Amino acid sequence: SGFNSIGHMDTMLRGRRQIGHCKEGEEFIQNVFHVLFQIFTGKDKSNLSICWLQYEISKVVQCLQAKKKKKLKAQGRRSKRLAKNFLKAPDNRNNLTLWKLYAYLEWLLGNTDDARKVFDTALCTAGTGGLKSAPLCSLSLLYAQLEVELLESIDGAVMSRAVHILTKLTESGPYVPYSGQVLSVNVLKARKTYEHALQGYLSKTPVSDQVSDADQLVNLVGCYALFQYLTVGIDAAVLIYTQASEKLEASSPQKCEKNGENFGIQNFPSALEAVMLLHTNLLRFHMKISVYPLNPLREALTEALKRYPSNQALWRSYIHIQRKSHSASKARRFFDNVTRSTDSLEPWLFAIQAEQLRKKLTEKVQRADVGEVHCTIPETGLTNRIVALFEHAVQSENGTHCPLLWRMYLNFMV
Repeated sequence: SGFNSIGHMDTMLRGRRQIGHCKEGEEFIQNVFHVLFQIFTGKDKSNLSICWLQYEISKVVQCLQAKKKKKLKAQGRRSKRLAKNFLKAPDNRNNLTLWKLYAYLEWLLGNTDDARKVFDTALCTAGTGGLKSAPLCSLSLLYAQLEVELLESIDGAVMSRAVHILTKLTESGPYVPYSGQVLSVNVLKARKTYEHALQGYLSKTPVSDQVSDADQLVNLVGCYALFQYLTVGIDAAVLIYTQASEKLEASSPQKCEKNGENFGIQNFPSALEAVMLLHTNLLRFHMKISVYPLNPLREALTEALKRYPSNQALWRSYIHIQRKSHSASKARRFFDNVTRSTDSLEPWLFAIQAEQLRKKLTEKVQRADVGEVHCTIPETGLTNRIVALFEHAVQSENGTHCPLLWRMYLNFMV
């Protein structure tokens, strides 16, 4: 009892009630965390704390999406209590990743001022690692991104809190909380520092400590591009993403093997994926707050998805922009090409979702102002297309063994 809806059924509706974590399944997961917490020590325990807090944040996000205010309040209290207990542990006091998650949790719960205090406290205690410290860069990047999302337009963004955070990151002195202004001379110095740091990373050959190196490069590119976006404009930010992507593509394992070199850069493909994701997210945000053509975003997404067909965040963005287009043929051709060239199941699932959203939209238009009366002209074309997609998907090697796909198929047929 209880474990059936732990899977990925939370995306489907059962009547009006959205399926989330059911009681028994939730108890099971909590028990696993509690038992492991007694066994682990040191670094492993800190990593487990991070996983646990990420899981709690995922439940908060679920409550936000379902717009359940009462449940959100209770969930928020539980998650905050857990986060505070983690940070009280002596091993975790200087763990910037935990501080970052706690601040993010406060931000999601709508406590913006409290979240800022947590971010500022973490930055003040983080020391003076600057751009060389991966956790510090990651923390500053998230803080700046959240602040940027509050901006209504990019005009006057040079004086914003986000620019202050990204400027302070380049100075090796202690962090000083935002006081309402940013000096132009500091902005110029910061730009030079970012430029040198990025050139330093892009010019050196990959080194042995690969994991932290790749993470650090992603954080640095994210911070520098966001800084350029706020102080210069979108084109300057895109240029940095393009430079970084080209370098990472040139450093990919396939290229190095051809040249007879192998630096053991298994982590670089994931770094390239992260850079592409940051790039597309920034373009999406820019389109939300100002007038900008859709084509650069569409091209960036199709390029990224050809390379990483199983990245769900990229597919979500792709479906989101395709919904605004009245012509489905281009998207259908793209889905068709990707499904033929990969074994991943994600392209099938998102192709089906895209058609289902289109069907829903068509029915909504046909039923307008009539109430729940079934339309006189049934939309059979889309139904047949969706059934055909399901049929092809369940015949693929991975699709045959995917419970989610079968459940979606049954659900659709009902």
